[in-house]
Amino acid sequence: MTTLTWNDLPSHPARWWGLPVLMAMRRDYLAVISAQRPLGELVAQRILGERSVDVFDPELVREAMVEHADAMIRWQRGPEVFAELMGQSVLVTEGPTWQRQRRMLMQAFTPKRVAGYAALMTEAAVARLDGVAAGEVAMDALFSHLTMDVISRTLFSTPIGGDTGAAAHAVQVLSETALAEMFWPVTLPDWLPLPGKAAKRRASRLLHGLLRGHIDARRASAEAKPDLLGMLMALRDDATSASSGQALSAQEVYDQCMVSFQAGHETSATALLWWSWLLAAHPEAQARARAEVDALLAGRTPTADDANALPFLSATLKEAMRLYPPVAGLLTRRLTRDITLGGVRLPARTLVRVTPWLLHRDPRRWPQPLAFKPERFLPGAADIPRGAYIPFGLGPRVCLGQHFAVLEMTLIAALVLQRFELSPVSTEAPKPRMAVTLRPEGGLTLRLAARRAA
Repeated sequence: MTTLTWNDLPSHPARWWGLPVLMAMRRDYLAVISAQRPLGELVAQRILGERSVDVFDPELVREAMVEHADAMIRWQRGPEVFAELMGQSVLVTEGPTWQRQRRMLMQAFTPKRVAGYAALMTEAAVARLDGVAAGEVAMDALFSHLTMDVISRTLFSTPIGGDTGAAAHAVQVLSETALAEMFWPVTLPDWLPLPGKAAKRRASRLLHGLLRGHIDARRASAEAKPDLLGMLMALRDDATSASSGQALSAQEVYDQCMVSFQAGHETSATALLWWSWLLAAHPEAQARARAEVDALLAGRTPTADDANALPFLSATLKEAMRLYPPVAGLLTRRLTRDITLGGVRLPARTLVRVTPWLLHRDPRRWPQPLAFKPERFLPGAADIPRGAYIPFGLGPRVCLGQHFAVLEMTLIAALVLQRFELSPVSTEAPKPRMAVTLRPEGGLTLRLAARRAA
């Protein structure tokens, strides 16, 4: 059998070296990739001499991201942009440095370790939700502030306090900036008087100042605390020595705190935002989830053990992440050597792109793909094809914080349903807009009716 090559793959004609496509990606990345989908399971594209292939078949996605993981590195432009914002964290490093960081950090994010953060999560959620008045509520601000307080308490054992609004705004500014800069070959210096540069400088100064203050105070006090910062400072890489393993450097601790602070709250807040809209728009599912919460908790605050005993609530969150994956696109890898994928020979340096947004809405794998059906994720439901549902990524770089995020979202969702009934202010579904995460364009306002005092 003759092996096909990248040149044999279907593709849209690229005019002007693909520059119009690049500009369209900056405006609406998901629309551009969605237009590729009808052409086939593997679709070629060339922009400025760069070969890429979009992978739309779940089995091929899994084959690429898992079986050929050793032939892939991150697309360099993404890590360059994120490294500027978050340093040399596990999010951007490669090779032995990444392997060492990943191996060490896994100790801090095991399910057992994460369960130990549950009380900090519920403290933050209760404190924030107890201050929410019934009526029309800006849910994007509510969940951003709430999850930022969760990560502050988890990282530093300290509520974020009055810095919440400014810090949440700073993260949004940096997310918008990051996506825009990814579609340029280089990042222009931040000191240039260009649109958006001043806002980026202010946002970066605020976040770095906030984290540096917490970390410097901890190092000065030498106090050991059972939070994530304390755990990062205490981590040792047992693979480096039989007696006392290598610790993370001071800069590595700082960089891991920065990525945890920014990414750790943003994805959870985004998922909860879409979940709240979907439950408001589907009152029967909301009533069923609430009845499950009430029956189990009887008004008490949920614990880590309770999170595993709320199957329908968990299913609503999973279905929300299917329809609106927080990281909807930009899972891009560069091949370091030739591979054969689906009978097609792809040369080294090809960019391989995977788009969860499209995998999660493929009608061949998901009956009624645009419908909100939490039953898909209940025990006894039909098996989900491998590679068809990847809200936390796939392969060796699957999200380290997925157990943290799932526990956090489940506890917060349960507390919301204990206190409020959610209903839409507008019957029109929010329009998704992708920065680094997928958020409703213009925000989301819902009507909250108090059920009873917490």
